[in-house]
Amino acid sequence: MRINFDFTDLSTFLAVAELGSFQRAAESLHLSQSAVTRRIQKLEESLGVTLFERTTRSLKLTLAARLFRDRAKAILDNAEEAIYAVSDEQSQLQHHRNTIITIATIQTATHAMLPQLIKQFREAGFTSRIRIMDLFANDVVDAVAEGEADFGISFMGAQEPGLEFQHLLDDHFVLAMHPDNPLSQQTEISWADLHDQAIAIPWKGTGNRMLIDNALSQSEVALEWTYQVRHSATLLGLAESAVGVSILPSSAIPRQIPERVIAKPLVGPAVTRVIGSVRRSGHTLTTAAESFYNLLNQWQ
Repeated sequence: MRINFDFTDLSTFLAVAELGSFQRAAESLHLSQSAVTRRIQKLEESLGVTLFERTTRSLKLTLAARLFRDRAKAILDNAEEAIYAVSDEQSQLQHHRNTIITIATIQTATHAMLPQLIKQFREAGFTSRIRIMDLFANDVVDAVAEGEADFGISFMGAQEPGLEFQHLLDDHFVLAMHPDNPLSQQTEISWADLHDQAIAIPWKGTGNRMLIDNALSQSEVALEWTYQVRHSATLLGLAESAVGVSILPSSAIPRQIPERVIAKPLVGPAVTRVIGSVRRSGHTLTTAAESFYNLLNQWQ
Protein backbone atom coordinates (compact mmCIF):
# COMPACT_ATOMS: atom_id res chain seq x y z
CA MET A 1 0.00 0.00 0.00
CA ARG A 2 1.29 3.44 -0.91
CA ILE A 3 1.51 5.83 2.05
CA ASN A 4 -0.16 9.08 1.13
CA PHE A 5 -0.43 10.87 4.47
CA ASP A 6 1.94 12.86 6.67
CA PHE A 7 2.53 13.73 10.31
CA THR A 8 0.03 16.61 10.25
CA ASP A 9 -2.71 14.20 9.17
CA LEU A 10 -1.84 11.89 12.08
CA SER A 11 -1.79 14.79 14.53
CA THR A 12 -5.21 15.91 13.30
CA PHE A 13 -6.62 12.40 13.65
CA LEU A 14 -5.33 12.10 17.24
CA ALA A 15 -6.74 15.52 18.14
CA VAL A 16 -10.21 14.60 16.84
CA ALA A 17 -10.03 11.21 18.57
CA GLU A 18 -9.04 12.78 21.90
CA LEU A 19 -11.46 15.72 21.86
CA GLY A 20 -14.35 13.87 20.22
CA SER A 21 -15.17 16.79 17.97
CA PHE A 22 -14.01 18.17 14.64
CA GLN A 23 -14.71 21.72 15.86
CA ARG A 24 -12.78 21.39 19.11
CA ALA A 25 -9.90 19.73 17.25
CA ALA A 26 -9.86 22.60 14.76
CA GLU A 27 -9.70 25.13 17.60
CA SER A 28 -6.84 23.31 19.34
CA LEU A 29 -4.87 23.04 16.10
CA HIS A 30 -5.69 26.63 15.03
CA LEU A 31 -7.25 25.35 11.81
CA SER A 32 -10.61 25.76 10.16
CA GLN A 33 -13.08 22.93 10.61
CA SER A 34 -13.09 22.31 6.88
CA ALA A 35 -9.29 21.88 6.95
CA VAL A 36 -9.61 19.28 9.70
CA THR A 37 -12.29 17.48 7.71
CA ARG A 38 -10.09 17.39 4.60
CA ARG A 39 -7.18 15.91 6.54
CA ILE A 40 -9.33 13.17 8.06
CA GLN A 41 -10.78 12.36 4.64
CA LYS A 42 -7.30 12.19 3.17
CA LEU A 43 -6.20 9.81 5.93
CA GLU A 44 -9.27 7.61 5.49
CA GLU A 45 -8.71 7.42 1.74
CA SER A 46 -5.06 6.53 2.24
CA LEU A 47 -5.84 3.82 4.81
CA GLY A 48 -8.93 2.57 3.00
CA VAL A 49 -11.02 2.58 6.17
CA THR A 50 -13.58 4.76 7.94
CA LEU A 51 -12.17 6.28 11.11
CA PHE A 52 -15.20 8.00 12.63
CA GLU A 53 -18.89 7.21 12.87
CA ARG A 54 -20.58 10.59 12.54
CA THR A 55 -24.11 11.39 13.76
CA THR A 56 -25.81 14.69 14.47
CA ARG A 57 -25.19 14.18 18.18
CA SER A 58 -21.92 12.25 18.51
CA LEU A 59 -18.62 11.26 16.97
CA LYS A 60 -17.32 7.78 17.68
CA LEU A 61 -14.12 5.98 16.71
CA THR A 62 -14.59 2.92 14.55
CA LEU A 63 -12.81 -0.31 15.45
CA ALA A 64 -10.22 0.47 12.76
CA ALA A 65 -9.65 3.90 14.31
CA ARG A 66 -9.16 2.45 17.79
CA LEU A 67 -6.61 -0.02 16.44
CA PHE A 68 -4.85 2.69 14.45
CA ARG A 69 -4.78 5.27 17.28
CA ASP A 70 -1.98 3.59 19.27
CA ARG A 71 0.10 3.09 16.16
CA ALA A 72 -0.37 6.71 15.15
CA LYS A 73 0.84 7.83 18.59
CA ALA A 74 3.87 5.53 18.29
CA ILE A 75 4.72 6.92 14.85
CA LEU A 76 4.63 10.51 16.09
CA ASP A 77 6.57 9.67 19.27
CA ASN A 78 9.28 7.90 17.30
CA ALA A 79 9.50 10.79 14.85
CA GLU A 80 9.86 13.28 17.70
CA GLU A 81 12.58 11.19 19.34
CA ALA A 82 14.43 10.94 16.03
CA ILE A 83 14.30 14.72 15.57
CA TYR A 84 15.61 15.31 19.09
CA ALA A 85 18.36 12.74 18.58
CA VAL A 86 19.51 14.32 15.33
CA SER A 87 19.39 17.76 16.90
CA ASP A 88 21.40 16.62 19.91
CA GLU A 89 23.98 14.85 17.74
CA GLN A 90 24.34 17.92 15.56
CA SER A 91 24.81 20.10 18.64
CA GLN A 92 27.38 17.70 20.03
CA LEU A 93 29.21 17.62 16.70
CA GLN A 94 29.27 21.41 16.50
CA HIS A 95 30.44 21.68 20.10
CA HIS A 96 33.15 19.11 19.38
CA ARG A 97 34.36 21.00 16.33
CA ASN A 98 34.41 24.29 18.18
CA THR A 99 36.32 23.01 21.21
CA ILE A 100 38.76 20.44 19.77
CA ILE A 101 41.41 20.95 17.10
CA THR A 102 42.74 17.76 15.51
CA ILE A 103 46.22 17.93 13.99
CA ALA A 104 47.75 15.04 12.08
CA THR A 105 51.53 15.29 12.09
CA ILE A 106 54.73 13.45 11.36
CA GLN A 107 56.35 12.50 14.64
CA THR A 108 59.41 14.73 14.33
CA ALA A 109 57.16 17.81 14.30
CA THR A 110 55.70 16.88 17.68
CA HIS A 111 58.85 18.10 19.42
CA ALA A 112 60.43 20.32 16.78
CA MET A 113 57.45 22.56 16.07
CA LEU A 114 54.23 21.85 17.95
CA PRO A 115 55.28 22.76 21.54
CA GLN A 116 56.23 26.29 20.48
CA LEU A 117 53.14 26.67 18.31
CA ILE A 118 50.89 25.53 21.14
CA LYS A 119 52.53 28.03 23.47
CA GLN A 120 51.86 30.86 20.98
CA PHE A 121 48.30 29.63 20.53
CA ARG A 122 47.69 29.76 24.28
CA GLU A 123 49.29 33.18 24.57
CA ALA A 124 46.80 34.39 21.93
CA GLY A 125 44.00 33.47 24.34
CA PHE A 126 42.70 30.25 22.79
CA THR A 127 41.58 27.51 25.17
CA SER A 128 40.62 24.82 22.65
CA ARG A 129 41.69 21.30 23.41
CA ILE A 130 44.17 19.90 20.90
CA ARG A 131 44.24 16.33 19.68
CA ILE A 132 47.54 15.34 18.06
CA MET A 133 47.65 12.37 15.69
CA ASP A 134 51.34 11.49 15.38
CA LEU A 135 51.56 9.37 12.24
CA PHE A 136 53.75 8.41 9.32
CA ALA A 137 53.77 10.92 6.46
CA ASN A 138 51.37 9.08 4.14
CA ASP A 139 48.96 8.47 7.04
CA VAL A 140 48.97 12.20 7.79
CA VAL A 141 47.84 12.89 4.24
CA ASP A 142 45.10 10.26 4.50
CA ALA A 143 43.84 11.64 7.83
CA VAL A 144 43.49 15.14 6.37
CA ALA A 145 41.96 13.97 3.09
CA GLU A 146 39.37 11.85 4.92
CA GLY A 147 38.44 14.62 7.34
CA GLU A 148 39.80 12.90 10.45
CA ALA A 149 42.11 15.87 11.05
CA ASP A 150 41.54 19.61 10.57
CA PHE A 151 44.98 19.93 8.98
CA GLY A 152 48.36 18.24 9.04
CA ILE A 153 52.12 18.57 8.99
CA SER A 154 53.90 16.28 6.54
CA PHE A 155 56.46 16.04 3.76
CA MET A 156 53.91 14.35 1.50
CA GLY A 157 50.74 15.71 -0.04
CA ALA A 158 52.07 18.41 -2.35
CA GLN A 159 50.80 16.55 -5.41
CA GLU A 160 47.62 15.11 -3.90
CA PRO A 161 44.37 16.28 -5.56
CA GLY A 162 41.98 18.03 -3.21
CA LEU A 163 44.71 19.10 -0.80
CA GLU A 164 46.62 22.34 -0.28
CA PHE A 165 50.30 22.03 0.61
CA GLN A 166 52.20 25.06 1.94
CA HIS A 167 55.97 24.96 2.36
CA LEU A 168 57.25 25.41 5.91
CA LEU A 169 60.91 24.35 5.92
CA ASP A 170 63.57 22.26 4.23
CA ASP A 171 64.60 19.37 6.47
CA HIS A 172 68.04 17.90 5.69
CA PHE A 173 69.03 14.37 6.64
CA VAL A 174 71.98 14.01 9.02
CA LEU A 175 74.09 11.31 10.61
CA ALA A 176 73.65 11.05 14.38
CA MET A 177 76.43 9.37 16.37
CA HIS A 178 78.15 9.13 19.73
CA PRO A 179 80.94 11.72 20.21
CA ASP A 180 83.51 8.90 20.46
CA ASN A 181 82.87 7.90 16.87
CA PRO A 182 85.79 9.10 14.65
CA LEU A 183 83.30 10.49 12.12
CA SER A 184 82.20 13.07 14.69
CA GLN A 185 85.38 15.03 13.95
CA GLN A 186 84.39 15.65 10.33
CA THR A 187 82.49 18.76 9.23
CA GLU A 188 80.28 16.72 6.94
CA ILE A 189 79.97 13.05 6.12
CA SER A 190 79.62 11.34 2.77
CA TRP A 191 77.75 8.08 2.31
CA ALA A 192 81.02 6.47 1.31
CA ASP A 193 82.37 7.19 4.81
CA LEU A 194 79.82 4.77 6.28
CA HIS A 195 81.25 1.55 4.82
CA ASP A 196 82.58 0.26 8.17
CA GLN A 197 79.77 1.58 10.39
CA ALA A 198 76.78 -0.21 11.95
CA ILE A 199 74.07 1.83 10.24
CA ALA A 200 70.58 2.37 11.60
CA ILE A 201 68.13 3.51 8.94
CA PRO A 202 64.37 4.21 8.73
CA TRP A 203 62.08 1.24 8.08
CA LYS A 204 61.54 0.12 4.50
CA GLY A 205 58.37 1.66 3.06
CA THR A 206 58.27 4.72 5.32
CA GLY A 207 58.38 8.16 3.73
CA ASN A 208 61.86 8.89 5.07
CA ARG A 209 63.24 5.63 3.73
CA MET A 210 61.70 6.27 0.31
CA LEU A 211 63.48 9.64 0.12
CA ILE A 212 66.80 8.07 1.09
CA ASP A 213 66.49 5.12 -1.30
CA ASN A 214 65.48 7.38 -4.18
CA ALA A 215 68.43 9.75 -3.64
CA LEU A 216 70.94 6.90 -3.33
CA SER A 217 69.64 5.06 -6.41
CA GLN A 218 69.99 8.19 -8.53
CA SER A 219 73.57 8.63 -7.29
CA GLU A 220 74.34 4.91 -7.63
CA VAL A 221 75.38 4.70 -3.97
CA ALA A 222 75.08 1.29 -2.29
CA LEU A 223 74.22 1.20 1.42
CA GLU A 224 74.31 -1.82 3.75
CA TRP A 225 72.25 -1.23 6.88
CA THR A 226 72.55 -3.05 10.20
CA TYR A 227 69.41 -1.82 11.95
CA GLN A 228 66.05 -0.94 10.43
CA VAL A 229 63.87 1.20 12.71
CA ARG A 230 60.32 2.61 12.51
CA HIS A 231 60.64 5.64 14.77
CA SER A 232 63.15 8.49 14.85
CA ALA A 233 63.32 8.40 18.65
CA THR A 234 64.68 4.85 18.45
CA LEU A 235 67.21 5.89 15.82
CA LEU A 236 68.38 8.65 18.14
CA GLY A 237 68.62 6.21 21.04
CA LEU A 238 70.83 3.83 19.07
CA ALA A 239 73.20 6.67 18.21
CA GLU A 240 73.31 7.92 21.79
CA SER A 241 74.14 4.42 23.04
CA ALA A 242 76.97 4.03 20.49
CA VAL A 243 75.26 0.92 19.13
CA GLY A 244 75.47 2.39 15.66
CA VAL A 245 75.19 5.56 13.61
CA SER A 246 71.71 6.69 12.65
CA ILE A 247 70.39 8.37 9.53
CA LEU A 248 67.46 10.65 10.28
CA PRO A 249 66.07 14.12 9.51
CA SER A 250 67.63 17.07 11.31
CA SER A 251 64.22 18.01 12.73
CA ALA A 252 64.32 14.75 14.69
CA ILE A 253 67.32 16.01 16.63
CA PRO A 254 66.16 17.95 19.73
CA ARG A 255 67.33 21.56 19.84
CA GLN A 256 69.07 20.74 23.09
CA ILE A 257 70.61 17.52 21.85
CA PRO A 258 71.92 14.99 24.39
CA GLU A 259 75.57 15.38 25.26
CA ARG A 260 76.23 11.91 23.92
CA VAL A 261 74.87 12.61 20.43
CA ILE A 262 76.48 14.56 17.60
CA ALA A 263 74.73 15.19 14.29
CA LYS A 264 76.61 15.99 11.08
CA PRO A 265 75.29 16.74 7.56
CA LEU A 266 75.20 13.88 5.05
CA VAL A 267 76.40 14.71 1.54
CA GLY A 268 77.14 13.04 -1.76
CA PRO A 269 74.18 13.04 -2.19
CA ALA A 270 72.46 15.32 0.28
CA VAL A 271 68.91 14.20 1.08
CA THR A 272 66.25 16.78 1.91
CA ARG A 273 62.56 16.58 2.60
CA VAL A 274 60.19 19.54 2.30
CA ILE A 275 57.92 19.82 5.30
CA GLY A 276 54.66 21.67 4.82
CA SER A 277 51.16 22.19 6.14
CA VAL A 278 48.38 20.16 4.54
CA ARG A 279 44.65 20.92 4.50
CA ARG A 280 41.66 20.07 2.36
CA SER A 281 40.99 22.51 -0.47
CA GLY A 282 37.91 24.63 0.12
CA HIS A 283 37.38 23.25 3.64
CA THR A 284 36.36 25.86 6.22
CA LEU A 285 38.04 25.54 9.61
CA THR A 286 36.70 26.78 12.92
CA THR A 287 38.07 30.11 14.14
CA ALA A 288 40.42 28.38 16.57
CA ALA A 289 41.67 25.83 14.03
CA GLU A 290 42.19 28.54 11.42
CA SER A 291 44.20 30.58 13.92
CA PHE A 292 46.43 27.63 14.76
CA TYR A 293 46.85 26.85 11.06
CA ASN A 294 47.94 30.45 10.42
CA LEU A 295 50.47 30.27 13.25
CA LEU A 296 51.83 27.07 11.71
CA ASN A 297 52.30 28.71 8.33
CA GLN A 298 54.25 31.57 9.94
CA TRP A 299 56.76 29.09 11.36
CA GLN A 300 60.38 30.23 11.17
